[in-house]
Amino acid sequence: MTTYGTIPSPSSPPPASNLEFISRAKARIRTGLATRRPWKEMFLLSKMAPPDGLGGSVGRIRTNAAIFRMNYTVIVLMILFLSLLWHPVSLVVFMVMMITWLFLYFLRDQPLILFGREVDDRAVMITLSLGTVFALSFTHATNNIIVALFMGVVVVVVHGALRRTDDLLVAGDGPQTTGSGSNAQFLDPIYSLS
Repeated sequence: MTTYGTIPSPSSPPPASNLEFISRAKARIRTGLATRRPWKEMFLLSKMAPPDGLGGSVGRIRTNAAIFRMNYTVIVLMILFLSLLWHPVSLVVFMVMMITWLFLYFLRDQPLILFGREVDDRAVMITLSLGTVFALSFTHATNNIIVALFMGVVVVVVHGALRRTDDLLVAGDGPQTTGSGSNAQFLDPIYSLS
C-alpha cells in the first residue's frame, strides 16, 4: 500500500523539552564544578608556608597548578569578569565567551575530538584563554583586561608558591589522578616538593 503525501511518524522518542535540557545543564554544572578540588582544601591556612627557595617555589607552583587548575581558571575568569563590570560591551562579549568556556571546558565529560584527534585539556584551556583575550581586545577595554590578567596571574603564582603540597599527593607506586571526566590529571609523585 502506498502512502504518498503522509508524514511518517518517528520511531525514536520525541526530543527532550527545553526544561529537561536546562535541568540537565544545571545538573552538569553542579557536578562539574563540585568534582573539582574543594575550595576549603585550596585555602587551608595551616597548609600555607613560605617555600624553602626558588626551586621549592617552582615545584610547588607546578604541582599546585596541576592539582588546582580548574580552581585557578575560575579565579582568573572571576577577576576578569569583575574588571569588566564598567564596560557593558566587553561584558556581553565576555558572557558569550563564558558560555563557550562552559561547553568546551567546564561541562565536558568526554574528551574533545577535533578532526579525528583527541585535544588535550591544556590546549583547550590555552586556546579558550587566548580566544577570550582576543575577543575582548576588540571592545576597547584593553587596559582593564591586561590589569585583570596580571592580577589573576599574581594571585595564582602567590597561592601556588605558598600552598604546601605535602598533603595533596598520597605516596604510592604509580601516578594518581585528580579531577574527573576529561579533566582528570595524572600526577607524578616526583612533583610533590614541599
